[in-house]
Amino acid sequence: MAKIKNIAIIAHVDHGKTTLVDKIMYHCHTFRESENTGDLFLDNNDLERERGITITSKNIAVTYKDTKINVIDTPGHADFGGEVERVLNMADGVLLLVDAFEGPMPQTRFVLQKALDLGLKPCVVVNKVDKENCTPDEVHEAVFDLMFELGAEEWQLDFPVVYGSAKNNWMSTDWRKPTDSIEPLLDMVIEHIPSMEVEEGTTQMLITSLDYSSFTGRIAIGRLQRGILKTGMNISLVKRDGKIVKSKIKELHVFEGVGRRKVEEVQAGDICALVGLEGFDIGDTIADYENPEGLESIAIDEPTMSMLFTINDSPFFGKDGKFVTSRHIKDRLTRELEKNLALRVNATDSADKFLVFGRGVLHLSVLIETMRREGYELQIGQPQVIIKEVDGVKCEPIEEMTIDLPENVSGKAIEMVTIRKGEMLSMEAKGDRMVCKFLIPSRGIIGLRNQLLTATAGEAIMTHRFVEYQPLKGGIPERQNGSLVSMEKGQAIPYSIDKLQDRGKFFIDPGEDIYEGQVIGENSRGDDMAVNVTKTKKMSNVRSSGTDDKARIIPAIKFSLEEALEYIQKDEYVEVTPHHIRLRKILLTETERKRNKSN
Repeated sequence: MAKIKNIAIIAHVDHGKTTLVDKIMYHCHTFRESENTGDLFLDNNDLERERGITITSKNIAVTYKDTKINVIDTPGHADFGGEVERVLNMADGVLLLVDAFEGPMPQTRFVLQKALDLGLKPCVVVNKVDKENCTPDEVHEAVFDLMFELGAEEWQLDFPVVYGSAKNNWMSTDWRKPTDSIEPLLDMVIEHIPSMEVEEGTTQMLITSLDYSSFTGRIAIGRLQRGILKTGMNISLVKRDGKIVKSKIKELHVFEGVGRRKVEEVQAGDICALVGLEGFDIGDTIADYENPEGLESIAIDEPTMSMLFTINDSPFFGKDGKFVTSRHIKDRLTRELEKNLALRVNATDSADKFLVFGRGVLHLSVLIETMRREGYELQIGQPQVIIKEVDGVKCEPIEEMTIDLPENVSGKAIEMVTIRKGEMLSMEAKGDRMVCKFLIPSRGIIGLRNQLLTATAGEAIMTHRFVEYQPLKGGIPERQNGSLVSMEKGQAIPYSIDKLQDRGKFFIDPGEDIYEGQVIGENSRGDDMAVNVTKTKKMSNVRSSGTDDKARIIPAIKFSLEEALEYIQKDEYVEVTPHHIRLRKILLTETERKRNKSN
């Protein structure tokens, strides 16, 4: 039987996971010499490339010194924790990647905890040792302390380490002695990552991931625990609830390079993809046809945040998108549930509104962004955290948040977090920057990033992870300023915007189409104000001196999807179409809003 090692690469956002996987593939000649595929081959969907983050985990396989290494690239954001928990079930060990300057960060901790609980062997890679002021030895100590803190066993604490720079394509056992390739890393994997010990018994495989092909339908992916699988074999599908469904494998594929290769038979310990199964879900077990035995299913952390998804009913509905009805949105959300384990969808009392629960604003905004690119139009309500009742006490999710920012603006940031019921845990200086740790309610984080970036001139780096539920912390101040709301439907006129600029900041450009009830700016005061920006200049022949000044218009503020979701208030929606993100009031006319207020 061929030697097989299954490793998952885990790290904090932006510590270099996907870059490292690229270099491993180049070293093992996955590509022909003539193929230059550019950087970050695995971040292959548009959203991942734009944001520079990994969202869905990917599988690749390389061969090094007669050993097949299955590599699983995982996301670093805690919001995609559901994705990570699933795929770690396929691994025998993990490569923990840590930045030589930043050291272990909150999300490193989150994923490492999951890996240690599953009893995986860790190997540590200290990356980016070519950075200025980096401290590789101290980072090594910090990783040891972190593992000890997370309750690692003795054999896990005895982990091997390599140092290097994935970007510059070298790894070494001593960071002061650069080498010319990443061989030391691959040697470490072969020496220290255990091969899977295959037990005796009938066939068993847990489905940990899904793929979809328009030709063959849904594809089940997982690691074969014991027994063998063959093309055309009859199997039993053991569902999460213990129900057994009989099925048949049409095709078998194993991973090779960045693609898949069709095979007749798969040995235990290898990761494979099965085509032709009907009605399976993630967490089901593929077992023997005659006497099926189920494996323990995957337990996933609960979602902490919800948003209301509804059809687009603004005056501009259907101008942009292909899919605009509630049936379209419902079908799309049902499809997403199949592979996005940390997501939940609940029906509401209205047929065209759905409550969608997820891990955080980023988790849900990636789904919304994907939907709008596919041609969907929808409206989203303000994000709400999920309040649970524990022993009769109402509790809310609390997160541990780390802010890394220049020392001279740290006072302002601490003040902002404290107003939002954050408690400071620690504060340490790193060069001319400060790293502050807080415990803060999830409610307090919504909308905080924008304010922090403004206060620190874009220098703050903020990361957070869910810790636990604690009793409600009381009121958190919402957005201080009211909205400027359009009174009329029409086109925004430069003359009107110019005359209203002292009333607040605008989100629209001159010449943009707007409708009544659309939020077109932020009022400089605390209440909402209805304004008319469709009024043109009077063209009468009477002039008074000094009125013919040029209109000087300050550029409009343009929100990204997450910023818009964090910005809106309870009585507002974000309208999302393939080409536009607009903010609007739920009740479009001013008379309706006043009537609603008085009720």
